[in-house]
Amino acid sequence: MELWPGVWTVLLLLLLLLLFLLPALWFCSPSAKYFFKMAFYNGWILFLAVLAIPVCAVRGRNVENMKILRLMLLHIKYLYGIRVEVRGAHHFPPSQPYVVVSNHQSSLDLLGMMEVLPGRCVPIAKRELLWAGSAGLACWLAGVIFIDRKRTGDAISVMSEVAQTLLTQDVRVWVFPEGTRNHNGSMLPFKRGAFHLAVQAQVPIVPIVMSSYQDFYCKKERRFTSGEGPE
Repeated sequence: MELWPGVWTVLLLLLLLLLFLLPALWFCSPSAKYFFKMAFYNGWILFLAVLAIPVCAVRGRNVENMKILRLMLLHIKYLYGIRVEVRGAHHFPPSQPYVVVSNHQSSLDLLGMMEVLPGRCVPIAKRELLWAGSAGLACWLAGVIFIDRKRTGDAISVMSEVAQTLLTQDVRVWVFPEGTRNHNGSMLPFKRGAFHLAVQAQVPIVPIVMSSYQDFYCKKERRFTSGEGPE
């Protein structure tokens, strides 16, 4: 099919208009900047997952693949000008299984998790993440434990298997006991799964608190100002 010269002109004008509008929206609209930053954040993670999949596939599904994902994700904080300060890392037990419990604010928690993630540690995630394209497959290859929160019986069964895995394979597990993201800076009531898991496996619980992102990030206000000044 041949396009008339006039059609090419219209397409060129639309492209030029788009190239003009994007920078204008970036500098003039905080909401647009928020969406651009989050779109790049999620898109970049999906792209990195594509690169990680063939490397992780050499081992198959293996908790050691989490080291590869961590290595590939650590640089993202620099892209956004986010400074991460870790305190109390020496409290991690040196050589035994344990359950890490942490608050959950947004998908940016991934940056903090990768900063302090202990060896042979995998998160427990909602099953929907498994279908998140390349990211889901990369997580599966890294041994991430998926739970269907809508099917309580299945979740209990999975947690029982996890308790055995903790002991037999020397694995640590990272759990967000709030069960969902909480964007208002406070903490939601904890669900009991992480604590039942620790009791069942007879392993210690290591609490981790990620400071509020309210100074530079707020989903409700469509605000994401990291890297744009003092934080």
